[in-house]
Amino acid sequence: EMKKIIPLVAGFLISSIAFAQNGAKIDFKDQNNTIDYGTIIKDKDNGIRSFVFTNTGNAPLIITSIQTTSNCTILSKQNDTILPGKSSKIEVKYNMAAGPIRKTITVESNAINYDEGRIALKIKGEVVIK
Repeated sequence: EMKKIIPLVAGFLISSIAFAQNGAKIDFKDQNNTIDYGTIIKDKDNGIRSFVFTNTGNAPLIITSIQTTSNCTILSKQNDTILPGKSSKIEVKYNMAAGPIRKTITVESNAINYDEGRIALKIKGEVVIK
């Protein structure tokens, strides 16, 4: 009797895993979703960087909002839909305040590979005055 049950359970597990994978997925190019500015000179850098990402899922990826804290501006449009297999970017501009850069940009989306579709992007580095 057990021999009949095992393949059934295995089959059920495989199909439920495949089913759960339906949806949009966001995959960022930068390691740990972090852009490292390194040490940059205040007057020699415009502070603009891009987080490049791809929708690796099988449904349209919808970005509903992008939030950031002070000293950082989002240059990309807030609402965007990216089709499966397509790439896009989130452009940010740091205001080049002298000192360490430690900022988090929060992206709200329908991506199923992040908890509640919320992704934390980070920028780090240091701005120096020469």
